[in-house]
Amino acid sequence: MSTEKSANIRPLVAGDESQWRALWTGYLEYYETSVPEEVYQTTFARLLGDDPQDFSCFVAEQDGHLIGLTHYLFHRHAWKVENICYLQDLYAAPEARGTGVGRKLIQAVYDAADAAGACNVYWLTQDFNKTARTLYDRIGKLTPFIRYQRS
Repeated sequence: MSTEKSANIRPLVAGDESQWRALWTGYLEYYETSVPEEVYQTTFARLLGDDPQDFSCFVAEQDGHLIGLTHYLFHRHAWKVENICYLQDLYAAPEARGTGVGRKLIQAVYDAADAAGACNVYWLTQDFNKTARTLYDRIGKLTPFIRYQRS
């Protein structure tokens, strides 16, 4: 597949399920995790739903093939009147890396946040994710926060 052509960024549609599943599986495998079938089905249904509390999804498409995805969510924040936007998952297929797909997917989330009046977009990554962090350092600001979660 040629990666010289620019990818089209668009919202996820029902017909994308099998390609979305393959991409999201790649993302989960990168982080050495997996989810049961019920989570795949529920997540996909929520991504297509119209509940404003659910996640949304943009995909990168090139020549009819999905080569990237991002899942994002708007939510309230106790320190703000406006909602903020959490970009949870960002993934580019290995053959699409280094082509600007990740940047375009993040920009689509930035644009959606602006359109929704969300005052901020944030995301998390693991410290060892050096390739992605190179991009993140160019288009975002590293904060000093450290994440904890229930044991």
